[in-house]
Amino acid sequence: MYKAVLNLLFVIGAILFFLNSCGTPGSPKPRGYFRIDLPQKEYKNLDYLMPYSFDYPVYGELETDVSRDAEPYWMNLFFPQFEARVHISYKPVEDNLYDLYEDNIRFAYNHAVKADAIEEHYFQDKENDVYGMLFEIKGNAASPLQFFATDSTNHFLRGSLYFQTQPNRDSLAPVIDFLTIDMIRLMETIRWNEN
Repeated sequence: MYKAVLNLLFVIGAILFFLNSCGTPGSPKPRGYFRIDLPQKEYKNLDYLMPYSFDYPVYGELETDVSRDAEPYWMNLFFPQFEARVHISYKPVEDNLYDLYEDNIRFAYNHAVKADAIEEHYFQDKENDVYGMLFEIKGNAASPLQFFATDSTNHFLRGSLYFQTQPNRDSLAPVIDFLTIDMIRLMETIRWNEN
């Protein structure tokens, strides 16, 4: 009998323990993203023989295509830490400014299908004869930032930021915000070189 009472107390204790542990339901933790360590901002000037120059971050690497089929004065600014590239293209203005401008607007708005919004930021530097626009493409678009700059008579420079990963604005937001500052600095420091 003494053993039966102990068994009964043990069973009652176990039942109370399990009932007590079921008090509040648990909730799943939100999906997390990797921590991104951002480097210190530091810039250097493009010193290639190009019809343009600008400041770019020291954590970016310039890539040029020297093949015979390559467009002259085109390059990529590669950010290996973020697996991102800014594709930079250049065209001389030869009575085609309207077409270059329209092409750039079309390229930016091709992302409207995936974009939540497209914000246009106008840029003007009268002293250095640089005029342009920065497009911030919100949402899961392939290219979250694009820009163009021109002097309206001789030069037209264009850039587009792409990541080598599937677009996910939530996880890429810190990097996009970080690189937006660099793109603005690039635009603010554009100078035209007359060859």
